[in-house]
Amino acid sequence: MSGTGQSNFVGTDGSTSGARATGPSRSPRVGRGDADRTAAITRSLLGYGVLAGPVYVVAGLAQALTRDGYDLTRHDLSLLANGPLGWVQITVFVLTGLMTVAAAVGMARALRVLGGGPGTVWGPRLVGLYGVGLVGAGVFVADPMNGFPPGTTDGPPVAVTVGGVGHLVLAGLGFLGLVAGTLVVARHHAATGRPGMAWFSRITGVLFLVAFAGLASGSASPVVVLGFWVALLLAWTWLAVTSLDLYRRTPLLTPAR
Repeated sequence: MSGTGQSNFVGTDGSTSGARATGPSRSPRVGRGDADRTAAITRSLLGYGVLAGPVYVVAGLAQALTRDGYDLTRHDLSLLANGPLGWVQITVFVLTGLMTVAAAVGMARALRVLGGGPGTVWGPRLVGLYGVGLVGAGVFVADPMNGFPPGTTDGPPVAVTVGGVGHLVLAGLGFLGLVAGTLVVARHHAATGRPGMAWFSRITGVLFLVAFAGLASGSASPVVVLGFWVALLLAWTWLAVTSLDLYRRTPLLTPAR
């Protein structure tokens, strides 16, 4: 990228004097590739969008396959927050929620640098709402149901608690934020001539909405529960692909505004 402002004098021996070198936006240069601090922060935030999904899925599956009484075909992931080891899933919810919020901030910063346009303001905000919903799902624990943890009566919760209601409300808002976020971000891709990414975003949003509706119906059918697992995998893949795409397109030196 040409026109990179530099406020210091570089000597013939490679030494510098005066102020630190800066990019076009006057942000100090840092790290490899002659990146500036603003771009480096943006790229670091987007990195969380790539990492959040693997942490969520691997931790969830590891628990699902080792916790007594848990059945992947009958129990949704939220139920793992109950029982003596429930703190593990609570931590997963909060950690991946914060990572998603960080990725959303990175998305907003990257899209702003890339020129803004349709979907670039509300898309990241809605993705951030998904992250907030995950944090809330960890703070408010789902009520035991469908025989998990062991000793729980089969079927709906025997008693509905404040925590259970809070979990449903916040997780539901987060999921709806994700659905809306994918559709809004699709507008950005469509406006910038990226039809493949636009359709990937739309398909992810629609399929996730269908899967969420099935789960919200209260059904414990294997088709519904496993379908939601597939939708989660697709959603995390979308976040990772979108974050990586923006990471690659974010210039190393932030343009002057």
